[in-house]
Amino acid sequence: MVVGQGDRARLGRKTALARETFMLKRRRLIGLGLGLAFAADGVKAFSQSPEGAGQSEPRAIDLHNLHTGEILQATYWDAGRYVPDALAAVNKVLRDFRTGDEHMMDPGLLDVLWAVRGKVDSRRPFQVISGYRSPKTNALLHERSGGVASNSLHMKGMAIDVRVEGVPLDHLHKAAINLGRGGVGYYPTSNFVHMDVGRVRRWNGA
Repeated sequence: MVVGQGDRARLGRKTALARETFMLKRRRLIGLGLGLAFAADGVKAFSQSPEGAGQSEPRAIDLHNLHTGEILQATYWDAGRYVPDALAAVNKVLRDFRTGDEHMMDPGLLDVLWAVRGKVDSRRPFQVISGYRSPKTNALLHERSGGVASNSLHMKGMAIDVRVEGVPLDHLHKAAINLGRGGVGYYPTSNFVHMDVGRVRRWNGA
């Protein structure tokens, strides 16, 4: 069989196209594999239980928003996963009461509260002074007080200010410190302890 110059050109184009298609599919498969690996690592880190507690052990949170009067008792972690409906309810209770804005609260913050509650051995709810703060509210508070950071983690749903009725504030503070996670601020005059899931740091406020 004699192959003409035009046939050779068409054959070359088909071969090049097939090679490009193969390489594109290969890159997509590699990318998908890497993406799934990173996603799996993220889920594993996100779901890691505080202080090595059992993954299947249910975790419950009790919150009392002092500004709205709302009370939430919910199991936010069960059967090895966070419970979406419970997390949504937490977002609502911890919303910015001044503006009504809601924000997704970091589930790790709930794990901190859950672990601290076990250390203080109290079944009373956390009384919430401040949960999520909208940028507007945070800017307003920052103008009023130098103790409010302009880039506060409250705006990211990563911080909360609380106290527990019947638990001495210094005891609550020490429990949060001993947990060894995130930031912990002690505000004895204002009667609350700040906890967040940012970098580890400690300070005393008013």
